[in-house]
Amino acid sequence: LSPILHNGTSFVNYARIMSALNYCYFIGFLGLGVTFVIATGGIDFSIGSVMFCAALISGYCLTKYNVPLPVCLLMSVLIGTLFGTIGGVFVAYIHLPSFITSMALMLVAKGVGSIFTKTQSVSWPNLSSGQTVWFRYLVKWGDVPTGLFLLLLFAVICGVILTKTRAGRYMICLGSNKEAVRLSGVDVRKWEMLAYVICGTMAGLAAIFYVGAYTTVQPGLGDTFNNDAIAACVMGGTSMAGGSASILGTIIGAIIVALVQEGILAMGFNINYQYVLTGL
Repeated sequence: LSPILHNGTSFVNYARIMSALNYCYFIGFLGLGVTFVIATGGIDFSIGSVMFCAALISGYCLTKYNVPLPVCLLMSVLIGTLFGTIGGVFVAYIHLPSFITSMALMLVAKGVGSIFTKTQSVSWPNLSSGQTVWFRYLVKWGDVPTGLFLLLLFAVICGVILTKTRAGRYMICLGSNKEAVRLSGVDVRKWEMLAYVICGTMAGLAAIFYVGAYTTVQPGLGDTFNNDAIAACVMGGTSMAGGSASILGTIIGAIIVALVQEGILAMGFNINYQYVLTGL
């Protein structure tokens, strides 16, 4: 029991659970977005870098240029949507492979965020700063994990879109047999592009929850979060070949990834063990 009770602290306690949830929120939002892309048979490795780019640019505008907080939060979502739109255009209309497109956008997002902030880290206001920090209540309000309720709300919305709407059914069909969908008279480019737009928008939302849970955003990071989000999708049963996706599974996968990370820390191991266990 000594690893589990490392430093005399049980893994099952409020602080550990809240820490795991903080990590789960933005991984969950990233996972929800990339589920749509994977459902079409594509992939997006840029989501982590796009999330950091959105957090850096909007945070820099907030702290350096005194742009109003609501505008900065909206800016974060719009930046994510812009990257998703660009990726969707290249994949759906220019027919560039999603792997190449997303790798290119990952580099662009990392570069744009670093250039805009002059390679400086950005610190969003915290509760002790005396500034307007109501955005942090989106993650936690006192002892209430409001972020969990919002994540589940968006999961329900995404689930309805993916399973109960024409757009969602077309996206899944694209992953099964894109040519058959095209021959049936469906504009496959429009629906394939929509999957990337949704993915980018969710990355922008993930940025809000990242800065709501943490404070400092550093340029050039975000790569590992791509893997965690995709791992959450795969653990939840979404097929990498496309044609099959589960929003509920993605949420469960995100919780598993978060618990693995927090469990590694609770047992006193280096965080690098998380990569090993997540990979396994």
